Amino acid sequence: MKPFRERNPVTIGAISLVVLAAMLFGAFRAQDLPLIGGGETYYARFAESGGLEAGDEVRIAGVRVGEVESVQLDGDSVRVAFLVEEPSEFGTETRAAIKVKTLMGQMFLALEPAGSGQLEAGGEIPAERTTSPYDVVQAFEGLGETSAQIDTDQLADSLTTLADLTRNTPEEFRDALQGVSALSETIASRDEEINSLLGNLKRVSSVLDERDEDLVALMRDADVLFGALVQRREAVHNLLVSTRSLSRELTGLVRDSRADLKPALEHFDNVLAVLNKNEDNIDNSLRLMAPFYRVFTNTLGSGPWFDTYIQNLPPVPNLANGGGLG
Repeated sequence: MKPFRERNPVTIGAISLVVLAAMLFGAFRAQDLPLIGGGETYYARFAESGGLEAGDEVRIAGVRVGEVESVQLDGDSVRVAFLVEEPSEFGTETRAAIKVKTLMGQMFLALEPAGSGQLEAGGEIPAERTTSPYDVVQAFEGLGETSAQIDTDQLADSLTTLADLTRNTPEEFRDALQGVSALSETIASRDEEINSLLGNLKRVSSVLDERDEDLVALMRDADVLFGALVQRREAVHNLLVSTRSLSRELTGLVRDSRADLKPALEHFDNVLAVLNKNEDNIDNSLRLMAPFYRVFTNTLGSGPWFDTYIQNLPPVPNLANGGGLG
């Protein structure tokens, strides 16, 4: 066999480039490869998208089996392409519905198997067997836009005129119309506040939608915290019971020793009074004791003996005066 280093480098380079290109193409199309991506693509037609987006989950009986590939407008309806990755069986009469996954408006595509056999790959679920959700965020936005277009002053005048025209009607009906007129006047007077409220509500819903993952993580952390509290419930209960027993024992101790504590506290008060009265004397005594303790420490600080002397003991002879004792 010819050694590798003796082969034509141009041929080796070309083959290497082809292999790298094939590997790169396979990496980008891994989901279409067997054992790696796999799955079959199906379609469903909806009257509206309902907030469904590419990448959202596809579920059967609550179990994830794939994901949404695309959501495209097709005429007067929406055509959703979804990939089923897991081997799943759903018949030719299968229904599809867009449902809410989280409180923040994230959606998923739910399949409801029905019918016999298996829906063919590339098959489409018609709009008659699909259901779109009611989007609360869009409803609030629509309410804000609609209310902004209402001429509240004209509405109040109309209701007032209707009340004037029905003055001869029964009293109950007249009172009801007067109440409606008062309500319309109140709404007209609060027009700016209501529009501001609806605008703020729209911003709040947008912020909540953006913080979906943070809120879900917060709820999960709260669940962990509550779980830990439940697990430590017995320990917390024992701690509270022990604290209550300790308080009872301390109360009994104080109650039983009250007769002894009272004289002791009275004598202690007298002692404090004497100390306060002789405060100057005590301070002077402590000041005078300092030199004594310093000399006493020098006497015992040289070793296990007393290091001191007594002056003129025995007397020293006075040689200047003839040898007598001085």
